[in-house]
Amino acid sequence: SLPSSPAPAELQEGQSQGLSGHTGEADGRQVRFPGSSFPPFSKVGTRTPFISGHPRLDRTARTFQISWRATGIPHPVGCRIPRDYSSSHIAFPGMNAAVRAVTRMGIYVGAKVFLIYEGYEGLVEGGDNIKQANWLSVSNIIQLGGTVIGSARCKAFTTRAGRLRAARNLVEHGITNLCVIGGDGSLTGADIFRSEWAGLLEELVREGQISEEVAKKNCRLNIVGLVGSIDNDFCGTDMTIGTDSALHRIMEVIDAITTTAQSHQRTFVLEVMGRHCGYLALVSGLASGADWLFIPESPPEDGWEDLMCERLGETRSRGSRLNIIIIAEGAIDRSGKPISSNYVKDLVVQRLGFDTRVTVLGHVQRGGTPSAFDRVLSSKMGMEAVMALLEATPDTPACVVSLSGNQSVRLPLMECVQVTKDVQKAMDEKRFEEAIQLRGRSFENNWNIYKLLAHQKPAQEKVRGDGEAPSAWDTPSTCRSCPQVREVGWHDVAGWLGRGGSMLGTKRTLPKTCMEKIVENVRKFNIQGLLVIGGFEAYEGVLQLVEARGQYEELCIVMCVIPATISNNVPGTDFSLGSDTAVNAAMESCDRIKQSASGTKRRVFIVETMGGYCGYLSTVTGIAVGADAAYVYEDPFTIHDLKANVEHLTDKMKTDIQRGLVLRNEKCHEHYTTEFLYNLYSSEGKGIFDCRINVLGHLQQGGAPTPFDRNYGTKLGVKAVLWMSEKLQQVYTKGRVFANSGDTACVIGLRKKVVAFSPVTELKKVTDFEHRLPQEQWWLNLRLMLKMLANYQISLTEYISGQMEHVTRRTLSIEKGF
Repeated sequence: SLPSSPAPAELQEGQSQGLSGHTGEADGRQVRFPGSSFPPFSKVGTRTPFISGHPRLDRTARTFQISWRATGIPHPVGCRIPRDYSSSHIAFPGMNAAVRAVTRMGIYVGAKVFLIYEGYEGLVEGGDNIKQANWLSVSNIIQLGGTVIGSARCKAFTTRAGRLRAARNLVEHGITNLCVIGGDGSLTGADIFRSEWAGLLEELVREGQISEEVAKKNCRLNIVGLVGSIDNDFCGTDMTIGTDSALHRIMEVIDAITTTAQSHQRTFVLEVMGRHCGYLALVSGLASGADWLFIPESPPEDGWEDLMCERLGETRSRGSRLNIIIIAEGAIDRSGKPISSNYVKDLVVQRLGFDTRVTVLGHVQRGGTPSAFDRVLSSKMGMEAVMALLEATPDTPACVVSLSGNQSVRLPLMECVQVTKDVQKAMDEKRFEEAIQLRGRSFENNWNIYKLLAHQKPAQEKVRGDGEAPSAWDTPSTCRSCPQVREVGWHDVAGWLGRGGSMLGTKRTLPKTCMEKIVENVRKFNIQGLLVIGGFEAYEGVLQLVEARGQYEELCIVMCVIPATISNNVPGTDFSLGSDTAVNAAMESCDRIKQSASGTKRRVFIVETMGGYCGYLSTVTGIAVGADAAYVYEDPFTIHDLKANVEHLTDKMKTDIQRGLVLRNEKCHEHYTTEFLYNLYSSEGKGIFDCRINVLGHLQQGGAPTPFDRNYGTKLGVKAVLWMSEKLQQVYTKGRVFANSGDTACVIGLRKKVVAFSPVTELKKVTDFEHRLPQEQWWLNLRLMLKMLANYQISLTEYISGQMEHVTRRTLSIEKGF
């Protein structure tokens, strides 16, 4: 599939455009690409498909095929480096984003890409089901749920005769690389197809359907998988495509049900999907504070009926007006007998007399608009899948592109499938604890945290000698003559999970403005630990308290910062609480803005986002909505770059895509303001397109928190308190707490693959206080994806591919990245 034809004349003469002066080796020759450094957004020019470090992949000289195919969850694309999407018979949100990414990345590197409609059925039937795609084929689909290339069950592919027909159809199109989207069944089928490939070609030669020359040319089939399943039941990845969107649908229903349940003092039994995996039930239960939870991996002990009714009664007796019970459709008891939602309802009615209703969510969970997380995840995985195919060798095993923290990794396909099967085997053999462990550390942590927080339990030990209860207060309150400090009990925070904003209130006051008063109140209330939730001011405020320890002994206490800001600009963490909710709010607004142009020809929208100097919101929202450009402070740009962007949009308007979307971070440039960009685009595009401004403003700070933010906040809160408890025990000596070391004041956050505690004194060294930013931003790597999918010419030497790893027991304690 990779013929060794000579390099074209323009490559030999060094006339390629858009690449800086790097060198690489192509077909055994040293090739140099002249040119100046690449701007943030360069005008689309002659494409030079070349990857440094991959001698085989001179992309101008060769034709690649990528073939996608899908069955059930169809998303096939084919190119002369063929790739295929394959999946089961069900579509889910996020698949279109993956189709778009694989198609465009394949075209970007010089491949011919084919879409295979109706999944494996389309692959077996061939004909019009396999169509070559172009750049516009996948335009304006990223926001759509389901899949635009159809989905179908295919019994024929389960037989050798069906796979023989599929092989013939692939060979006819020169497709020898397949990208498959689906669960373990679809991916296993693809691997079987790959293992039989040589034998299938031999049989086609014997039957005279293809020549020996054609068989030799297509002698190898490469497979890469993208895991798609709303159940998140595939071992080896922290998150599968579609899961986050399904959680959005579930939480929307729970939030809606909660209002009526509180009004009528009802108990609701919600049945969610998950025949063999309880991930959706577990995470939605954790995010909603459900009173009781049923998952197949951990059936309740015998006598659970009495215990459940007792706890529901206790909750009501303490003033709660509702009860929420979440049950996975595959829930069972210890003997393996199914537990139905109607059985649970009848039990509550008969024993407690509560007004109880059952809500079965069903396929609502599979529909709707994809979440921002799913769009970015699918886009990242799709691009990585193309690179995995391009870098494949005869010895490379079939792999799946997986997510570990916020990092893309490649894992051997059949290793992941085997671990997934081991989970079901453990459940069948009633080894439930092992089943939870096999699900991965993320699932196990979710389950442990739910058990910890679902019901109040007697304290097993006191952290401090005096055993005082926790208090709630905000920094400005300690500066007043009447500080607002009060004890918080278990039930005082009931119902807070789904509320936006802060129930405690917030201010931007820094400690240095009232240090004496803070010290006085710390002494007065005998405060021995501070858990501070907030943005850059929270981090800076704790840093000021730590630096004042030498002057005030009362501040030698344990302190921890939980980053919470839509700007995502706090050092020490890759994600801050609230940023996912803000990205989704901005994404939904941009979707509506784009839709408004459906009846208008040739219109460009300039959208301003928040974030201060941090461009995270603009960048990630830009990827999620398929923006043409996103201007941020961290990626400097000049007037020449702006002009190139205008020219890019001018060329775009000459195609069938007659709309444009440009995002601008509010402080990306001192002089190139939103108004300036509007005037520039309007003037330069006059007669070709018109321009409109949209400033999103504070709508990015509102709305109900997303499932990611609810669970991320819950986990950071639990880990922070456990860490503080441990530190308090370490520094408690001679009847008092004395914490004066740097590691007793930290920021907690996800850093690549682990949740880490970073001392604020160490973070000070890597902080740009003038612009309120970390000096290094991990998400800048995502900007390459944004530019490439918007068809800007970029050197592929800048792309950092994922590495092949082996399936291990994951150590990450949260299930998502990006």
